[in-house]
This record gives sequence, C-alpha cells and structure tokens, in this order.
Amino acid sequence: MIYLTIDELLDKNTISQSIHMIEERDKEINSVLRIEKVEGNKKGKYYGIPFLVKDNILIKGTKTTNGSKILENYESPYTATAVEKLLELGFSVVGKTNMDEFAMGNTNEHSAFGPVKNPRDLSRVPGGSSGGSAASVAAEYVPFALGSDTGGSVRQPASFCGVVGYKPSYGMISRYGLTAFSSSLDQIGVLANNVKDVRTVTQIMKGKDEKDPTTMDHKIDLTKDLDMDLNQVRICIPKIVYNKNLNEEIKVQFEKAVSYLKQKGAKVDIVDIPELEYSVAVYYIIAPSEASSNLSRFDGVRYGTRKESSGLNKMYRSTREEGFGIEVKRRIMMGTFNLSSLYIDQYFSKATKVRRILKNKLSTILNNYDLILTPTSPVLPPKIGEKLTPLDYYLMDIFTIPANLVGLPAISIPFGNINGLPFGIHFIGKYMKDEELLTIVNRFYEQTVKGLK
Repeated sequence: MIYLTIDELLDKNTISQSIHMIEERDKEINSVLRIEKVEGNKKGKYYGIPFLVKDNILIKGTKTTNGSKILENYESPYTATAVEKLLELGFSVVGKTNMDEFAMGNTNEHSAFGPVKNPRDLSRVPGGSSGGSAASVAAEYVPFALGSDTGGSVRQPASFCGVVGYKPSYGMISRYGLTAFSSSLDQIGVLANNVKDVRTVTQIMKGKDEKDPTTMDHKIDLTKDLDMDLNQVRICIPKIVYNKNLNEEIKVQFEKAVSYLKQKGAKVDIVDIPELEYSVAVYYIIAPSEASSNLSRFDGVRYGTRKESSGLNKMYRSTREEGFGIEVKRRIMMGTFNLSSLYIDQYFSKATKVRRILKNKLSTILNNYDLILTPTSPVLPPKIGEKLTPLDYYLMDIFTIPANLVGLPAISIPFGNINGLPFGIHFIGKYMKDEELLTIVNRFYEQTVKGLK
C-alpha cells in the first residue's frame, strides 16, 4: 500500500486492512496509541480510505491524551475542523497516534505511553513530536496521517522515517480542535508517502474557519501544478547550513540534491542570512512562554487527572507534578521564567523583536528567490535512549524552526539514505504561496526523488 496514492486506493476500502496491520505490527513500533474507528461520510468521494490522527487533535467520540498522564482518560467533546472536513468527504479515522507529551520533544521518547520506534530501524527514534504519525505512514498502515508542527514536529520525523512531511502557511488550515502548545507557531500538517497526497489532503482541509480567527481564505487549488518548471526556479541555501559543521555524509547527500536541482536547470545560490543564527534561541523563549500560559488550564480542576490533596494549592502541585513529564515541566518552567515581571523585557520582548527582524529578512530573501533549501535535520535519527543534552535535542530543529517563527510553508521530502537511514531535504516557500512550493517540490519529487526509492 505504501506507494499507492489516495486516488489509486479509491474503491478498494482499505479500512479493515489498515486496522489489521496496526493490530498485527504495531506492538513493536508503538506508533498508534489506540484503534478508534470514526467512519467518514459513506457518500463521500474518498469513502473507504483510512487515516490516522495525532493524539493532540480532537475527534468527538475518541480520547485525546496529548501523550500525557494528565489527560489519559480525556474524552473529546467535539471534532477539529480539519478532521471534520476530511470525514465529510468520506475519509475514515482508524486511530490516534503516539506523540511527545503535549507535542514537546524531538524524538518521541517523551510520551507517557512509551517511545515510538522508527520502522526503518527499530533501534532508532522516529523523530518528534509527530513521530507516531510519521512512523505509521512509514509502516504502511495508512496512506496519510495528520500531525502538528510547532518547530518542525511534522517535517523532522518525516525526514527520520523517510516520508513526506508538510507544514502549511500559518492560517492556511484551522487550528480549531488542535490542543494549543504555542498558539502563534502551531499548525496542523500532513505526513504521506508522496507529495500528491499531501496536496489532496491539504486542499480539503484549508480555508477560512469562523472558529479560528487566524485562518485565511485561500482560493487557489493546491492540487494543480502551476506553469513552473525547475529551470525557472531560483533557490537559496543559507550559509548557516555549511557553518554548522554538518556530518560529512549528510553534507555529501545534501550536495547530491543540490546537484540534481542544478542539472534540472534550477538557479541555486548560497546566501548569508546571519539572522538565522538566533532562530533556535528565539524559538525557545517564545514557544515555552506561550506553552506555560496554554498549559496553565491543566490543573486538576476543570478536566483531566486530579490528585486529591489537602488544600487547593497542594492539589494543583501534586496533579501537575504527577501528571506532567520532565520535558513538559522543563518548558513550563522556562516559559514562566521568561514571562516573569523581572525578565519579560530582557527575554520575551527581545525575542519578539528578533522574530520580526527574521520575518522581514526572509521576506526580502524570498522576493529574490522562490525557495529556501536546507537539510531537514543536521543529524540522522539517534538511537533510542541515546544520551543527549537538552541543547542537543533542541538544535535538531535548527533548519525547521524559522518557517514556524515567520509563518511560512515548508516541506520535507525523502532524498535517499545514508548508511541505511533516511535523509530528508527541506524547502521553505513564500507566505500563502503554498501552491508554488508544492508545484516546485512535486516536480522535483516526480522527476528525481522517486527514482531513489
């Protein structure tokens, strides 16, 4: 099923096959937390085609745990707009996927329900935080899965698992029904085995939603190729790619991608964008700050797990102490510190100013170029349990974070293997010009990448 597109699966009704594969194979991979079948509209064009949903996206009648003990029994009271649109056209949900707790992590080891293993190498991580969604697509359970992307959480696991991962422009797809981590950065994204399916699914989910005031109406059909050939495309590679002491094998494979693009006639330049040096630092001020505010409602009072104690303050402390894992606690503390009255001007306010500078810089760059190209990740998938510092983990997203900070569309596509491990390349496009990004990348994928499989 892995290489069949959604259109090729029409009329095959693969729902029962998908569920059977999950039951048979996923005990080892642990990518699917629960099989929870929600049938789509039987009269819809895509009835019979299954998909999986990251467990921070609400679907009425299912649990939404966010990979956390604090929500392990939480029942979704409504369905996310993006999922609702897919159900209306007949797609059927077959389960919820494992994830780093509250989408905070790069390896999918930070789940209260155990780590996810990479189907390409079971000793290694699948990436995070949408590692369950990426692994389930790579394991061939479904043709596509939904994830969320706050700093690379769709694209980085796509790279580690050897699939396609796409984050739309901020405001392209409604966030209504997505559990908020960092509201100015979060987006629902798509993981699939080809660019065509990403386009099909995004076309269905996109559009203005009155329940999410940040959404915008986007009239252009994302499934249609524009009149753009690779020999018309201008691509820039940030100089930072070569400043980061890339592993030599990653550098060689990345240069192969650059060479392929040049052979197809694309104009490729290396451009110094020094502002990118600050993107990780800015992200890890803004994202935890917004998370500390968004997660304050998980206190044992309104919903979720409650640890009874004598006195309200003790109940708050014991509920959050036992309910949250270490990475969530770390980021809540970081965010609370950044927003404290003594430090908000010194950290959070400065970070938002640098964010605006970065946005203006990338806007100027994309006036002269169509796309920005980097490796998706500066590292190959680490082994499960490998001892890395928090900073090592955070730097895994150095190439993906900028797209979230400035709201640009971005996509990771597989580009061969290094020592048997998947390697992904990453393209960033112009704001609300997702159709240009998807057209160019699809042409490159169809002409070049498919031959590498």
